[in-house]
This record gives sequence, C-alpha cells and structure tokens, in this order.
Amino acid sequence: MAKPINCKRKTAPKRVLRLPDLDLAKRTVLNSLGSPDSTRAYAHAIDDFVTWYCSEPRLAFGKHVVLRYRIELESRLLAPATINVRLAAVRCLAYEAADSGLLSPELAAGIQRVKGAKKLGVRLGNWLTVDECRRLLRAPDEQTLKGKRDRAVLAMLLGCGLRRAEVAKVQVRDLQRREEHWAIVDLVGKGRHIRTAPVPDWVKATLDEWTQTAAIADGRLFRCVNRSGTIWGDGITEKVVWHIVKYSAKRAGIQQLAPHDCRRTCARLCHAAGGELEQIQFLLGHVSVETTERYPGLQAEVAASR
Repeated sequence: MAKPINCKRKTAPKRVLRLPDLDLAKRTVLNSLGSPDSTRAYAHAIDDFVTWYCSEPRLAFGKHVVLRYRIELESRLLAPATINVRLAAVRCLAYEAADSGLLSPELAAGIQRVKGAKKLGVRLGNWLTVDECRRLLRAPDEQTLKGKRDRAVLAMLLGCGLRRAEVAKVQVRDLQRREEHWAIVDLVGKGRHIRTAPVPDWVKATLDEWTQTAAIADGRLFRCVNRSGTIWGDGITEKVVWHIVKYSAKRAGIQQLAPHDCRRTCARLCHAAGGELEQIQFLLGHVSVETTERYPGLQAEVAASR
C-alpha cells in the first residue's frame, strides 16, 4: 500500500538541550513576565544556569542535573532566597521547553519536583533610629545642587517608604494634592501594583527646594548632576539612588545601610508612632499583610499584641 503524500514524521522531544534550544526557551520565559524587575532577575538566573549547564558534560536536562546545579549554588554560599529564585527560573525554563516540544514532558515534570533551599530564620536587615535619620538627611551638602537632590532622594526613601526603583521613576505630575495632603498618585510599584503614597509636609518642602533650584517643572522628578553642578539627562537610575544612600551613610557614620533599609525604617517609625499594620501595608504597597509583618521589629510586636 502506497504511503500518503506529505506525511511528516513527528519529532520526538529531546533529552539534551543545545544552546539554540535553551535560548528559545529563555526568550519564551522572559516574554511571559510582566515585571521589568522579574525579567531582569530571571534573565540573569537563566544565563547563569545555561553557562553552568553548557560547561558540564552534556547530560539529559532533568531532575538530577538541576539537583547538581542546586549543589553548585549552595557551594557558592548564596542566600536561600537567591538560590530559590535561580531554581524557579530553571523550572520555568523547563516548562516552556516542554510546552514548545523541545523537552520530554517526563524530564520537565522531574525538574518541577526539585525542592528549593530551606530558609532558616528571618533575615534581620537594618533600620535607623530617629537621630540616625536626622544625621543621614544632614549628610548631603545643602549648598550645592547635587546635595539638594540627594537630600530630597533620602527624604522620599525615609518619609514615603518608596523602593529605589520607584524613587527613580517618579514624575513631577505624580506629586498631587489630595484632600489637603500631598501624595504620589497612582504609583506603579512592584508587580505593577498601583497605590497612592502620602508625602509628609517636611518631605514636600525638601522636594520643593530641589525642584525650584533645579528649575524642574515636568518629566522625571530627579535628574543627574555633573561635577560642575549642571543638570543633564532626563532622569536617574536605581544605581544612582544606591550610591546616594551609600555615600550619605558613610558621611553620617552609619554602617551597612542599603536603600531598602530606609524603607524598613519608614515602616518601623510609622508603627512606633501608632500606625496600624494595615496602614503601613498600604503605605509600602504590600499585597499581603504577612509581608509587612516580616519587616524588622514588626513581626515580634504584632505577635506579642495577639
């Protein structure tokens, strides 16, 4: 009996993925993510895995390979949270490869069963006292344009509890007066969650000093300042915010301070002033109140009150 014309043989899923297959699966994973932060983190994680996988003998891309990769990550003394992000990216890579017909479904299912690293305890982080906050805000030179900008950035971190990415992206038009109070309206935060962040009067006064001196009326609220004291560009990056915090902390004599520690400080000071946990959750833009409770000093106090 004659074979039917145009009959195509079905290609069986692969067990060993080559670099083009991994690259295709990586693009599919990154295109499925909505957050720029998640996209950046997963891209770095996948690149790290691909580099390691291609340097090893070409074994089947399955559970035992991912287990070996987890052991490799643990040998680097990475934090459990970092390891779990890397493994989550690899699981997504395997899922997309199987969904595209590049990888055997059985191997992908085995990879999904790889457990992450256990988190022992809660990372404490750091936070500032009221006196340390004052010292940090006085650290920039207020006589210079750069100093006024740096002080305004620190004020938003400490007074509004913003993430450094949110500070870098704030527009002048976002700062609006609502019900006789200033606020950053429709702030798009992590995971594209939208909130309105209240702006204390002292923070608004610091921002006005910066914008009036720099003659900024629209666009990004913060701009780069060169060594001659001239504004250039149309905004700043997260890295600039990081350098502002590190440089100011060094001048203030504060050790081991990161931008997110200013956010922790805002939460703790709000709670100490009588703020309810739900109010702090709204201020910080947390989806779950359990996330707010994990901030330094809050979880123990909430547990004691219960």
